[in-house]
Parts: sequence; structure tokens; C-alpha cells
Amino acid sequence: MWSEVTADPFPAEDWPSADEARHAATNGTVYRAESVHAPRRARKLIWEAREIGVPITDFEPKPADSASYRPDSVADGWSTDHFTVRVASVRGYTHRFRGTPRQDDVAVSHHQPTGAVVFAVADGVSAAPHSHIGATSACRAAVTQILADLTQGTPVDWQNVVRQTAWQLIEQARAVLGVPELDPEEAEREVATTLVAGLVLPTRSGPMAKMIQVGDSSAWILHGRSYRCLLDAKFSADDEVFSSAVTALPRVPHVTPRGGPLDPGGVLLVGTDGFGDPLGDGSGDVGTYFAAALRRPSPPLSFAYDLDFSRETFDDDRTLLAIWPRDDAEQPR
Repeated sequence: MWSEVTADPFPAEDWPSADEARHAATNGTVYRAESVHAPRRARKLIWEAREIGVPITDFEPKPADSASYRPDSVADGWSTDHFTVRVASVRGYTHRFRGTPRQDDVAVSHHQPTGAVVFAVADGVSAAPHSHIGATSACRAAVTQILADLTQGTPVDWQNVVRQTAWQLIEQARAVLGVPELDPEEAEREVATTLVAGLVLPTRSGPMAKMIQVGDSSAWILHGRSYRCLLDAKFSADDEVFSSAVTALPRVPHVTPRGGPLDPGGVLLVGTDGFGDPLGDGSGDVGTYFAAALRRPSPPLSFAYDLDFSRETFDDDRTLLAIWPRDDAEQPR
């Protein structure tokens, strides 16, 4: 039941003046909480992200301008008999400021008959207006195809995973544009996205990982304080930056799966360049922070909060999947 409010909890004298409000509306300036977004009594930060080094100026994000609901952030986590999984995808600070949608996405699933954890991480290409839809479609299509191969009891056809994912992207672009047919080049301009897709499988000799890469998202094994990059990345061992040109779906490049054991005590990380760029070779502040934060699984919301760190110049969307082998896991016989 509604009741009458007899006192204003935020009296008018606490709010910005009309001139201050008009100045904010006219100039589109990003203000901290102590200016026009809150009463003068509310002298605290708005977003309060974890700071690593010099942070980005704090501000309240704008809603994503998208035809369908697109959450700012996603967090998930669970454990199987063999693995513990944490995953998060957060909108970058540039997209939050401009009111554009998060273009990263992720999908992860458990294949119960084999015990495999199947995953896909995608980063929509910024120049494509519907790349956020492409990233979502790519992740779901890739995971669905890998699960289908596992269920059939046949080796995963990784090249077919790429083909099926590309086909799904073209169909999604056609539906978005409302046209009966669409060629791959037109679809690429609308929904282009990178992709890393793969699985971690429990075996008699220990967990084995296998994955493919299209574009510049990447994967690492973190062991102690050391990061070992498993796929092509923008940073080589001597810190030289590779070309930033991105091969993206729905192009269908030839892919070669890469795989190997997940070392005891190690954690598999799969992420977009929003995580990989500030990580670099792992020797800086970001690498040091996550080496400590990922020593053991944290609650999913804490994992997402860590990923949403604030550090100047690094304002892209970030997606990160972490998979820990369970110490108490009994391996298949």
C-alpha cells in the first residue's frame, strides 16, 4: 500500500542548480557522483570498479542502444566431478560511455557422458553494427556442434565447427536485415566476430585441452605467476606487437586445433583481447593481480568484479573463462 511522503529525503538545496544541470545536458560531460548525477551529500563513487594502476574516470554507464535486451555484464560458474568453471563477460568503458552494447560473448556447457567442458568465446568486430549478435550466435553454434560430435562418439571435426558457425552467422545476419538471401561478404559487414572454441576432457593421464582460433581472442595456462600463451596473440615472447588485422567469421579460414595437457595446479584461461591486451606477457600489474586472484576459484560475482577492473587506456569489452581441474577428481579408468 502506498503512503504519503511527508519529507523529501533529498531536499532541493542538495541538488545541482538549474545552470549546472543545463551545462551537463548541453556538453554531454561525464561527471563523477559528486556533480549532477546525485545530491551533493552523496560524495561517493558510482561504479566503484577495482582499480589496477591509474583508473579510468568513474561514471554511470548509459543503457545499451540495442533492439533486444543486452546485459552490461554476465557472470556464471559451476563445478563438475572433474572441473570448476568461472566465466564472465563485461561491457567495456567506451561502450558504457557511448551507450552501445557489449560486443563480446561466451558459452560454456558440460557434456555429461564424457565429462568434457565445452566452451566458446567471441569478440564482435567493432566496425560491424550487429557484431554483438554475431558473437552470441557464434558461441552458441560452436558449442552446439562440438557437443553434437561428442554425443555421436566421433572425433570433433573442428573445420566443420567453423563452417557450421559461419553458416549460422550468415543466417542470423539475413534474419536481422530481413532479406531472403545474403552473401558472406555482406554478412561479415554486419555480424563479424572472432572465435575461440574448444573443450577440456578428463582422461586417464589427466585433463587434456583442445581448441581452435579465428581472430585475435586467445588462451593461456596460468601456473603460479607464469602465463603460457597457447594460441596466437598480439604479444610475442619478446613483447613485439603482432599485426592487429583480424580474421573474423563468417569467413571460413583453415583451422588447426591446438591441444595439450592441463598441468596439475594450472588453470586454463580463454579470453578476448579486452583481457589479453592489458595482460600482455603477464609480467605487469594486471598479470600480477590475476595470478593472485585466480589461485583458486572465487564466487562468480567476485570473478566478474575482478574482470571489470579499471585501468586507463584499457576500455574494451572483456570476456574471460577460467577452468580449474579439481584436486579431488577421480580420473576416468
